[in-house]
Formats: sequence, structure tokens, C-alpha cells
Amino acid sequence: MLDNLKKYNIILASNSPRRRELLSGLGINYEVKLIKGVDESYPPHLKGSEIPEFISRIKAASYRPFMAENDLVITADTIVYANGEVLGKPKDREDAVRMLKILSGHTHQVMTGVSITTREFQKSFCSVSDVTFDTLTDEEMDFYIDNYKPYDKAGAYGIQEWIGFIGVSGIHGSYFNVMGLPVQRLYKELKEII
Repeated sequence: MLDNLKKYNIILASNSPRRRELLSGLGINYEVKLIKGVDESYPPHLKGSEIPEFISRIKAASYRPFMAENDLVITADTIVYANGEVLGKPKDREDAVRMLKILSGHTHQVMTGVSITTREFQKSFCSVSDVTFDTLTDEEMDFYIDNYKPYDKAGAYGIQEWIGFIGVSGIHGSYFNVMGLPVQRLYKELKEII
């Protein structure tokens, strides 16, 4: 599958072990390359799905000067969006508790922007999943934060971890998108590359 990609050197520009695992699931040969210090800020007028798609393009732009003719770079950014607020990676324990309290008993959106970039073209898209949490007790939130330390995860949670097992009562959209890479949509987009 994806024989159309054989002419490319595929690069995943992400430090996320979840993204590496998900891209590997597509059976694609790729390498991981990182450019540190990419500014992931975004203009304040952007809302919702515009934000992660914009950031995925910013990440891709940092690779363009170094790309070889046959490089194909995949960049992604995931945000948790609740009540019009972007819940990024928590700064500390208090921030993680604050985020989980916002999510508890409500539905929020997980949005992942992805850019596929070569020297000749760029294609970007955003996948959105609705995630509903059951009401979490303080004890459950404390247990999760203390044992899983979700400081590297948007919204202070990983759906594939304990909190997802006990807290997520429903998902509408891609489960893998919630993990950080909408692989079904990515596969579809990669199939169309000539």
C-alpha cells in the first residue's frame, strides 16, 4: 500500500511517541527529525480548528530550508478545545487539575492539524473529534495526575491511559485523532499524492 510514496524520504517532524506509533501502524517507512525552538504561537484572531492547522504549517515552514528534493515532511499539532478555550499542555499540577475540572462532565473537542509538505506542495487539514467525559471525582483526578503525570499532553490527559478507560463516556469522530494523529484521514490524503 502507498506505493506512490516510495519516491519520497518520509519525515515525521514530531517528538510524540504516540504519533510515531500511529504512523508506524500505516506500514510507512519514515524517519523522525526535529527542529527545536519552533515558535508555536498563533494570531489571536484564529479560532478552533484554524489553530492546530496554522501551527502544523508553522512547524513545516521550519523544515523547508533544509528539505531535499525527495523529502516529504509530516507535521501535526493537537489542541483540546473546551468552551472556546484552548487547553494546551499543563504548566504544572495545579494547571492539570484545572483542565480536568473543565473537561469533567462535559463534551469538548480534540483538533489535530496536519500538514504534508514537500518542496513542491503543501496540503493541510484538520480533524475534529468530540469527546465526552463522565463526571470525575477529585480523587480520580488526583490519582491520574499523580500516577500518569500528563504534563506532555494537551488538555492534561491521554485517552489511551487510565483516565480514558474510566472517564471517557463517548467519542464522535476518530479515536486516533484524540491520541494525536488522525491516521485514517492521513492515509487517505497520502494515497492522493502523485
